[in-house]
Amino acid sequence: MKRRPHRLILTLLLLLTTSCSAPRPAPEPALPAARIRVDQVGWTTGETKIAMLLAPDDAAGARATVVDQRGNPVLMVIAGASRGAWNARYRAVNPLDLTDLRTPGTYRVRLDDRFSAQSPQFRIGDGGTLYAPLLADSVRYFQSHRDGADQVDVQRRPAHADDRAATVYRTPDHDDAPLEATGARIDAEGGWYDAGDYLKFTHTTAYALVVMQLVQRDGGASRPATLAAEIRHGLDWLTRMYTDGVLYTQVGVGGNDEYLGDHDAWRLPQDDDELDVGPGDRRYFQRYRPVFRAAEPGDPISPNLAGRVAAAFALGAQLDAGTDQARARSLLETAATLFAQADTSAGDDLVTTVPRDFYPEESFADDLALGAAELALAGKALGDRRAAEWTGQAQRWADETGGGDDGLTVYDVDALADAEVYRLAPVGSLATDLRGRLDQAVRAASADPMGAASGSGGADYAARQLGWAATAALYQRMTGDDQYAAFGSAQRAVALGANGWGLSMVIGAGDVYPACPHDQIGTLTGTPVTGAVVNGPNTAGRVESLEDEAPGSLCSRRSYAEFDRDDAQYTDDMRVSATNEPSLDFTATGMLAFALTAAA
Repeated sequence: MKRRPHRLILTLLLLLTTSCSAPRPAPEPALPAARIRVDQVGWTTGETKIAMLLAPDDAAGARATVVDQRGNPVLMVIAGASRGAWNARYRAVNPLDLTDLRTPGTYRVRLDDRFSAQSPQFRIGDGGTLYAPLLADSVRYFQSHRDGADQVDVQRRPAHADDRAATVYRTPDHDDAPLEATGARIDAEGGWYDAGDYLKFTHTTAYALVVMQLVQRDGGASRPATLAAEIRHGLDWLTRMYTDGVLYTQVGVGGNDEYLGDHDAWRLPQDDDELDVGPGDRRYFQRYRPVFRAAEPGDPISPNLAGRVAAAFALGAQLDAGTDQARARSLLETAATLFAQADTSAGDDLVTTVPRDFYPEESFADDLALGAAELALAGKALGDRRAAEWTGQAQRWADETGGGDDGLTVYDVDALADAEVYRLAPVGSLATDLRGRLDQAVRAASADPMGAASGSGGADYAARQLGWAATAALYQRMTGDDQYAAFGSAQRAVALGANGWGLSMVIGAGDVYPACPHDQIGTLTGTPVTGAVVNGPNTAGRVESLEDEAPGSLCSRRSYAEFDRDDAQYTDDMRVSATNEPSLDFTATGMLAFALTAAA
């Protein structure tokens, strides 16, 4: 007789059969992908903190969650009204206000409402904790771009020994003019390379030294321990470039059809010392680098250079006043002599570099105001009776700088001049000048989808954003008025990742930053150019022309094409100087913006 299955077993078999044959519910459709942009370094606890959501369509009202490192939700935020389209793919930019996030820690923003997105991580903390490391990285960039025998970068040997007896040439009338030696020689060894090439400029070096010394003077506990030595390295070179009343503007030349210069061959700097060349050889000026002067001996000096170089020397005097009065007085006399040589009748034809269009400066009252202010402050520190006279000059030149529309840049130091003159005499017109500039910038930022005062891209883009951040912070430190604080935080955030490409334009800052900078030392040694500020996105035509003209790339990374706009592009490729070249002035401007954030 057959055994009958137990009723329980029959029931289980029936359930299993039914469950196996029943149709399964369709999976939930994936949410459309969006992108969340943040300041990848982070925000201080009390700052206004705005992340940006790039979405295929308007995401206003969507709920996003801030999570900590363990994934625990800590804050829910609702996307605000769209600020407009970014490009054809991302047709809405919605702000996410994270200001209520005040507990120190590391976070991300996640979105799973109508769209799906997750931000890079960012931190909340005090200014020193967040931004002191970036200050140290800025100094590291300068160290890695030292020229001469005094090297701190173990990747390289000393370079350009022939600069110790460099030949002075007359400034050529046009780019293709032959170079004519004057017969004079100077010691131009040392200093820093201006950018991704090996040119050395008085114009940009003086700007960098002014900023570095302001950070050293006012930076407090956040000052890097390496900064003082780097300042000394730069000042030593600048002193060599002002000899017997003659100011020299640069070492090296860009090159033309007749000869090769610093832009015409990728190599390590020490390779120039091994070139076996004589006069007439096309590479002669890569080894025996020409020096140019700002004016003929005995002639007055272009006032922009006289003002900013004098400011650099006078700041050195301020720093040494309490520890080495002999050196301080020597620097003060050098500054005073140079300042007195300024050609104050000069028009718009100002001397900067050869060719001038490398750095086409249009104003000089700001440089003279800054130079006079630093002379007055140094004079006060050293008990010099000329301090009152310099104070009057500083105020007079500051009065002539009003009405500008730019923040701090290598071309316009009015924000620094106003702040330094205000130390001498807190005159309301100085604050009014900065307010006028900042008000214009706030209006420009309000019209941009990402809230950037400098728009979506262009020349010196990251430095201009950081210059606006520094200008807002200088105004707040001058007056105690914080009405531009949120604007300044937003401009810094754009440079550090809260932009359409989601890219930090400071190498080593955040999770996503350029991997292939247009920098010969970094590319050829394979070492990161940590601390460097690159240009960032530039006009589409400029980027495309370089990609088309440049030979094969030594380094190129992932494409950012889906974030490009009709008017602006970014390419992470060492060929494309328009987006990926770092420079002294970019990095110095960033250093000041970070120092002011750290101090606040």
